[in-house]
Amino acid sequence: MMRSLYSAVSGLKTHQTRMDVIGNNIANVNTEAFKSSSVRFSEIMYQTTEGATFGNAASGTGGKNAKQIGLGVVSGSTAVNITGAGSAETTGNPFDLRLNDKNSTNFFIVSDGANRFFTRAGDFYVDGNGYLCMSSTGYTLQGWQVDANGNVMQDQVSALRVMSSATKTSAPEATTKAYVSGVLDKNDTQAADSGRVITIPFFDDLGYNYSAKFNIKKTNTDGTYDVKLTDIVDSKGNSLFDLDKDGNFVTTTGRDGKTYYSYNGNPIDVQSIFTDASLKFDQSEGTFTSISSATSAAADTIKLNLSVLNTQSASKNGSKFSDIDVDFSKSMNYNNNGTSTIGGMNGDIKDGSGKGKALGALTGISVNDDGKIYGSYDNGNTVLLCQISVAQFANASGLEKVGDNCYQTTLNSGDFDGIGVEISGDGSSIASGQLEMSNVDLSSQFTDMIVTQRGFQANSRVITTSDTLLEELINLKR
Repeated sequence: MMRSLYSAVSGLKTHQTRMDVIGNNIANVNTEAFKSSSVRFSEIMYQTTEGATFGNAASGTGGKNAKQIGLGVVSGSTAVNITGAGSAETTGNPFDLRLNDKNSTNFFIVSDGANRFFTRAGDFYVDGNGYLCMSSTGYTLQGWQVDANGNVMQDQVSALRVMSSATKTSAPEATTKAYVSGVLDKNDTQAADSGRVITIPFFDDLGYNYSAKFNIKKTNTDGTYDVKLTDIVDSKGNSLFDLDKDGNFVTTTGRDGKTYYSYNGNPIDVQSIFTDASLKFDQSEGTFTSISSATSAAADTIKLNLSVLNTQSASKNGSKFSDIDVDFSKSMNYNNNGTSTIGGMNGDIKDGSGKGKALGALTGISVNDDGKIYGSYDNGNTVLLCQISVAQFANASGLEKVGDNCYQTTLNSGDFDGIGVEISGDGSSIASGQLEMSNVDLSSQFTDMIVTQRGFQANSRVITTSDTLLEELINLKR
C-alpha cells in the first residue's frame, strides 16, 4: 500500500488531537486561572531508501545525499502556557486572592487532608471551622503559623485557620501612660474656690475601664496649684473605695495619724497611690514649669501608683492595675476669658503608646500583599494571625493538571520542600479582592482552529488522492 495513506492517517490523528486541545482551551475561556495549552507536532521516523555516499576527489565524482521518505507525524508535546498571567477580575471579596508574579511563577498550596496540590485559583472562603478553603473543592489553604509572640514560623506549611476561639478576641492591656493638657484659666473661680476637677481614664489588665479623679486648686502663689487624688471610679461611676450608707468614704485614723480609706475592707493610704503634688506654671509665658511632690522631684511627669491596690487584694473584677506615668507638660495657665479646657487622657502624648485597651472582639480580616493575614479588633488592635506561603518550581510547565484548577508535581517539575517561600522574596505580591482570569486568547485559538481544520482537510485529500492512484493501478488489469 502507498505510504502516503498512513502518513495522511497520522496527520488526521494529530490534527484531531490539536483540535481537542483547542476545544478545551475555548471551553475554559472563563475558567478562573486556567492556563491554555498548545500542541507541538513531531515527525515520525524516516525510511531510508538509499544511504549517503562520499565524493571521490580523484575521479571528480561528488557525494550523494541519502534518499529518505517520511512516514507521517505525531503529537510531540502538549505545552502549557503556565507563565502567561491572565487578566485581573475585581470582586471586592477580601478572600479572593490573585498572584502577581515578578520573576517566578508562584502557586498557592492547598491540601485535601492527605495530599498537597498547587493552584493559581485564589477563590477562598472561611469554612465552619475557621479555615481558609478553596470555594470549588474545599481544599484548605496552606501557610505558616505564628508563635506566642506573634512572629511567623517559616517551617512546614499547615492549614491556615483565621477564625478560632483564640483569634475571636484580642487581649486587653493595662494603661501605663497618661497626660494632662489644655488651659487652666488664671481666673477660673472654681479652681480658686473648691478646685477644678479633672479625670484620667485608664484600663486594668483585664480591660475594665476606670477613671482617676483629681482636684486642682489654686494656692496663694500665682501660677502654683495643688493637685490631689480624690477618687477612683469604675465605668459606672461607682467608687472603688468603700462607702457608708450615706455615700461617704469609710475612713480610719492610723497610729501614725494618717487618714486611711477602706478598699475592699482593707485600710489604704491614698497618699501611697498619689502624693499631693504642686503644679507650677511660668506666669510670663503661661507655660508649664514642673510638677513635684514630697516623694517626686520636679519633672514633667508624676506617677500614679495604682499597683498599691494590687498589694491589698485583687480588684473587684479580679484584675490588676499598672502604675501610670502622668505627663502634665502640655498643660497651660493664662487668661482664657474664664474658661478652662484642661483635661486628662490615657496614652503617651507623643505616640499614644501605653494607652491600654479593653478586650477586643474580631471585626475584620485582611490579607496584605506579602501574604500576611491580620485580624482587626474593636479595641484598635491589629494582630498577625498567619501568613500564606507559596510554592515555586524549577520547571513550572512540568506540573501535571489534575482538574479543579489544581496541579501536582511530576518528575520533571521539581519537588515541593514542604515549606514554600515568602511571595515578596522576589518582588511578587498577592492582591486581595481580585481573581486571575483565564489566559486563553480567543483570537489565536480561532486562528489555530482554522489552520487545524485546513490541515485536517488537506490530509483527508491525501487519502482520497492516494485511493484514486490505487484505483488507477487496479484498473491496469482491465
